[in-house]
Amino acid sequence: MSAKVKVSAPKSGPAKGDVKKVVLAYSGGLDTSVILKWLQSTYNCEVVTFTADLGQGEELEPARKKAELLGIKPKNIFIDDLREEFTRDFVFPMFRANALYEGQYLLGTSIARPLIAKRQIEIARQVGADAVCHGATGKGNDQVRFELTYYALEPSIKVIAPWREWDFKSREALIDFAEKNQIPIAKDKRGEAPFSVDANLLHSSSEGKVLEDPWVEPPEYVHQRTISPMDAPDVVTEIEIEFEKGDPVAIDGVRLSPAALLTKLNELGKANGIGRLDLVENRYVGMKSRGVYETPGGTILLQAHRGIESITLDRGAAHLKDELMPRYAELVYYGFWYSPEREMLQAMIDKSQDCVSGTVRLKLYKGNVIVTGRKSPYSLYDQDLVTFEEGKVAYDHRDAAGFIRLNALRLRTLGNRAKKLGL
Repeated sequence: MSAKVKVSAPKSGPAKGDVKKVVLAYSGGLDTSVILKWLQSTYNCEVVTFTADLGQGEELEPARKKAELLGIKPKNIFIDDLREEFTRDFVFPMFRANALYEGQYLLGTSIARPLIAKRQIEIARQVGADAVCHGATGKGNDQVRFELTYYALEPSIKVIAPWREWDFKSREALIDFAEKNQIPIAKDKRGEAPFSVDANLLHSSSEGKVLEDPWVEPPEYVHQRTISPMDAPDVVTEIEIEFEKGDPVAIDGVRLSPAALLTKLNELGKANGIGRLDLVENRYVGMKSRGVYETPGGTILLQAHRGIESITLDRGAAHLKDELMPRYAELVYYGFWYSPEREMLQAMIDKSQDCVSGTVRLKLYKGNVIVTGRKSPYSLYDQDLVTFEEGKVAYDHRDAAGFIRLNALRLRTLGNRAKKLGL
């Protein structure tokens, strides 16, 4: 029996009648289609839909047709290809920092949200909207990421978060509302999904339902972007990635745009079973969450970037970057992309990349990314200094004795005190 849900005034957010025009982040799926109709019914406002192509691999034209079917004027439907901007201005700057949240997660979902929110604000300005709306739930991180960006870029914007406002409690309730309002529902969307998926050019993430028990191994059908490392071919794939100032620009000598390069790395990673991660993470809102992430191209890129940095970054700079990286990753995960502290860290990181140019050679094999060579015109690696043979550069081995004694001074002092006290 269908659940009956009445449409009522919002429990929070802008007052009813206080919104004239809203820009909705719209996928065309069940949730955002219900949101579209709910906005019209609850706020009696004009709705503008925005659908972003971030490389999620889905056909986006159906979203346009569905929006039109629900009464949205063609001039109020925006479908933007943001793949190049996403990779160039968000993914690559983040990878210059070698960012990993909690030591493992490559932040694939986190880094997409500020771009979507930024474009929503731009459209709101363009069409004269006084509000924006997202479909993130009240339990997750995305609501924070969207709204921090909204407020950073347009402090006075009104924000509508339906999942914090409406009365719907279940998928059945959403379907019931859709049916009563003539919202088309695909047959394969009527049943309860076994897990939820978010995807873009950098990654796919799967959460919920069959994945909620962290002891239960994820079913193979959960994986969207990679074949199993056990099923990957028993053949090594060797590639070379060229970098300029910290960013990848070519694969095997072929220069590619940022999005095309990441797409190529994704293909190579998928074929070799690279980039799977089963993670229990700490959400910003306070709870733990289990997710299955696949970041094939990003996993390759991280290893390659660290490889080129290993010969081009000074020890002090490299170690400082590693110390600050967890803070940078945390800011991205929490949604503070447009915060002054993230921008300050980015300026430092970008400065460190001035000489991070050259080529890294890698072998891809059954889930592994193996750096086998690196070269750069800016290399700090000096074979004459490191060789065990007598080199051309003067390095007096006897200098090490004084160096060691100076560094040992405080340890010797502590040792003498311990002897006196019998410790």
